[in-house]
Amino acid sequence: MPLLTTPALPAGSLAALSQPTIARNGVILRAWEESDAAAVVAAYADPAIQRWHCWSLSGDEALRWIAGWPRKWQEETGASWAVVVDGKFAGQVGLRGLQLEEGLAKISYWVLPETRGKRVAPRALEVMSRWAFGTLGLHRLELNHSTANAASCRVALRCGFLLEGTKRSEALHADGWHDMHTHARLTTDPSPTV
Repeated sequence: MPLLTTPALPAGSLAALSQPTIARNGVILRAWEESDAAAVVAAYADPAIQRWHCWSLSGDEALRWIAGWPRKWQEETGASWAVVVDGKFAGQVGLRGLQLEEGLAKISYWVLPETRGKRVAPRALEVMSRWAFGTLGLHRLELNHSTANAASCRVALRCGFLLEGTKRSEALHADGWHDMHTHARLTTDPSPTV
């Protein structure tokens, strides 16, 4: 019996595209702008975000972080969008560890304190996931979070990212090593309503 394979996406597929602005479900995903630096600094100063990311950014570091995303896009290793709701910066959603030839990427996201509890994270994640499956033709999106981060677990499950397992003591956080949940969604999985 022959192995079933999916054709590899050709190198240059992402770099050939301009990073799109995507509007759906009441959120807008747009490319980062230098004017976002102060909001990024404020986000990484938030104790809840620091708990899961373990670092903060100065204004210059935020500008370098923002300036690095177009390079990652051109290198086809990652993509990140600023999330905007009602005309205001609300958070971040992105693809990390992008492997076009494997049809795989890892997801990251965070939202500002004032937008939590308003389903901004699941809406942004769903918009970005549909784009990654539909436009890039990715096959699998993975999402990892600390087992102590119940909010991220709810977002993942709401967006159709099935829990596949737990990686023991995989990520260092501010309070020590955390076990991490691994979730994934395949292009063949049904699209949830968020």
